[in-house]
Amino acid sequence: MSFVNQMNTGKFPEQRVGVFVDIQNMYYSARVLHKKKVNFKEVLKSAVSGRKLIRAIAYGIKTAEGLEHNFFGALSKSGFEVKTKDLQIFPGGTKKGDWDIGIAIDTIKLAGQLDVIVLVTGDGDFIPLVEYLQVNKGCRVEIMAFFQSASSKLIDIADDFADLGKDKKKFLI
Repeated sequence: MSFVNQMNTGKFPEQRVGVFVDIQNMYYSARVLHKKKVNFKEVLKSAVSGRKLIRAIAYGIKTAEGLEHNFFGALSKSGFEVKTKDLQIFPGGTKKGDWDIGIAIDTIKLAGQLDVIVLVTGDGDFIPLVEYLQVNKGCRVEIMAFFQSASSKLIDIADDFADLGKDKKKFLI
């Protein structure tokens, strides 16, 4: 049984939950796999599922054009604290924008206040973080991502996994 189904039963209403969203990972996965956008409001609702939300943080990259400003505002209205940083452009034109270290630091800092950490990403770079949070911080770590683009090892070590691609009407717009 997936954690989304377990949580909908109200079985664990006292659990304190933190939700951490890797926007870039989810955006590109939804676009490449389904040619759609993620409904982050529904992702948050399913991640929490009747439990006590302590923090919900979405991590995004700002571009020089600023086209994502309205999107970040919509995330904020949906219940997320939005953290942003500028897209890095290196000599030669290579671009980089990720929040892996920031997400890791925030989850470790907040782990003492949480029973459950929901990582909304399929990025296998988070495997050592998941193992650390489970073993050293005693947190349950749940992953929400698209199965087709998620690391199989990340799925295997998570305490639970929810495939956002299984309910496209709910999680995609």
